[in-house]
Amino acid sequence: MSTSSVAVSASPSTASPPAFVAAFPTNLSHRPLLGILGVILGAGSVTLTARLLSLGLADLKGNVGIGFDDGAWIATVYNTALIFIGPISVYLGGLLGARRVLLIGAGTFAVTCGSLPLVHSYSLMIFLLMLAGLTSGTFYPLTLTFALRNIPLRYLTVVLGLYVVSIEGAVNFAPTLYGFFRDYLSWKWMFWCPAMITPLMMTCIDFGIPPPPRREGQQPPPSFAGFLYLSAGLALVYAALDQGERLDWWRSGDFTALFAAGVFLLLCALERRLRKANHLVDLSHLQKWNTVLLAVALFAFRFVLLATIMIIPQSLAIRGLDPLQYGPAVLWSAVCEMVLAFIGALFLYKGMDTRLLMAVGFACIAFACLLNADFTSAWAPENYFRTELLLAVGQSFAMLGLVSSIILQAAFSGTLEAPHRTLTVSAFFHTVRLFGGQAGAVCMVRYVATREELHSNLLGLHVQSGQWVTMEMLRKLTAGMAAKSNGALAAADRAAGIIEANTRLQAYSLTFIDAFQLIAWACAIMLVITVMLRKAPMGFHQLAAMQEETISAKEGQK
Repeated sequence: MSTSSVAVSASPSTASPPAFVAAFPTNLSHRPLLGILGVILGAGSVTLTARLLSLGLADLKGNVGIGFDDGAWIATVYNTALIFIGPISVYLGGLLGARRVLLIGAGTFAVTCGSLPLVHSYSLMIFLLMLAGLTSGTFYPLTLTFALRNIPLRYLTVVLGLYVVSIEGAVNFAPTLYGFFRDYLSWKWMFWCPAMITPLMMTCIDFGIPPPPRREGQQPPPSFAGFLYLSAGLALVYAALDQGERLDWWRSGDFTALFAAGVFLLLCALERRLRKANHLVDLSHLQKWNTVLLAVALFAFRFVLLATIMIIPQSLAIRGLDPLQYGPAVLWSAVCEMVLAFIGALFLYKGMDTRLLMAVGFACIAFACLLNADFTSAWAPENYFRTELLLAVGQSFAMLGLVSSIILQAAFSGTLEAPHRTLTVSAFFHTVRLFGGQAGAVCMVRYVATREELHSNLLGLHVQSGQWVTMEMLRKLTAGMAAKSNGALAAADRAAGIIEANTRLQAYSLTFIDAFQLIAWACAIMLVITVMLRKAPMGFHQLAAMQEETISAKEGQK
């Protein structure tokens, strides 16, 4: 059933309910608030772990005693495991039930994170990071599956608001949180913090998520090989992209092998799917206009988030600021998002079009990035304060509108009518989210490297030996360094190093200006995609009323 084919009345009392309303409410949670808290903690803990891992990479390498090349695989292993388990979560969730998989995965994740700081062996650390990624990778798709199938619709806008707060807050709080851990406690808390959150999540899941209903009838056993081919193929392609810049892309045999093996396994998965269908997967259900556009929007949104995840922190870190010092540049955005996400959720419940909320969000992000394009090498965290409210409004509203559009599309396309469709859609958007983040990061890293090289060459044309401006600056710096240098030659070398560092700093400043402008253009493209989306026939408040009427009618029949 396509979105355009649904015809309903604005009045819930007179409209004939959509098909999913009749099938949905049979297994609702009796403790929805606990279930909601479990969903939020699951999404927030895995996001926080990934962010803290990237921030604490230097401390982790020092604890194990490894160099740059070995350390580059640390984050790759964890994120590759997240990608690998995404499609398999459909298999596990359909076979064992989301509740059981989440409890087992959360318990293993907590024990693994608690043990990681105590490990001094590189191979053992890689194994534990892989295990942590495999277990936490089930949180996103399976908690979203629970939210779609077991949370009463009257709570759904609150769930979406909290979902946005947990993910955005984890990303933007992480630098300040890690800086506090490192300076006042220990870097080991980058793992112990998620390990302490996870037991609370398990408690909420145990009491808040109802057991799955018993299956009726006999179904053919699901094919594990198809899921394995797809998961392994996606994971290998992801690892190749993550290591591509360091390995110099196609000039590296490792990159070529990873990418070729991943593509081969993806083709094997496609061939197996065409030859024999799997009853736990409904790929044809994903072939809908809004579903495809929303996947593109989610993919691009992860690129837009790099404004606060990468560009702002790097623009300050290039001057030597550590996470605790540059953390306030994004911290206040997270504080504002806590309030703005609920304001956006209230707008949605009152009937605001999700597309309008997305458009307002992307417009605010674009405007904030254009303001940040005034960046200079003298900027401090305080210079970003003027745009933090705009970024908070933009990221909260854009993500809330995007996730809400995905939920409504799931409702009116028949996703919620069958558990295997819900699992398929959840795993699909989970994979798109992870690949969007990685592809965006790869593109931005490559863009920053090439633009910095360009600006360094252009600036270097004006900083050449023999030019009177350069020689005068070199003479003054040499004189200033003479008193604390071992001879005139050493003072001249130090002066030349200062000029080189200053040229590099200015080149990066111009590069970050270009990066902010690139994100603004990406937001403009997202506005076009938002216009192309089809409007949902009903809002959340109408769906909630219809669901409650249907529940009352079923209880009356009993």
